[in-house]
Amino acid sequence: MKERFSNDINIRNKQAHFNYELLDKYIAGLSLRGTEIKSIREGKVNLQDGYCYFNNGEAFVKGITITAYAQGTHYNHEAARERKLLLKKAELKKLEASVEEKGLTLVPTRLFINERGLAKLEIAIGRGKKTHDKRESIKERDIKRELSRVKLK
Repeated sequence: MKERFSNDINIRNKQAHFNYELLDKYIAGLSLRGTEIKSIREGKVNLQDGYCYFNNGEAFVKGITITAYAQGTHYNHEAARERKLLLKKAELKKLEASVEEKGLTLVPTRLFINERGLAKLEIAIGRGKKTHDKRESIKERDIKRELSRVKLK
């Protein structure tokens, strides 16, 4: 029987790897409210449309959807609200400086629960891929798939 709540949550944003060339990765804590952690433990999170931005020297993530908890009452959380990222001040300054550089953005790549039971978000500095770069990614993926099929036979 599968447990309803799990500590081995590892939710990935596959679109980020396809749309961006990821340069540098950081792990940030999330400022959560109410029943959000229960929904995360159930695995009901969507990272596809997420992006990070800075406001008054603080980092926020927007576009991540954490589905409302089914057994929640009127105290349930809002699914698509913006959430504050918990990072050290030096990391914030470094990230903000790199995002101000032309063509770079902060993208959430993975949401997981660490060994202490806290929800963490892996964010990466990414440079948008052009269409021809995406075609190369598709070719590489197809070649890997064909090679794995040949090895299995």
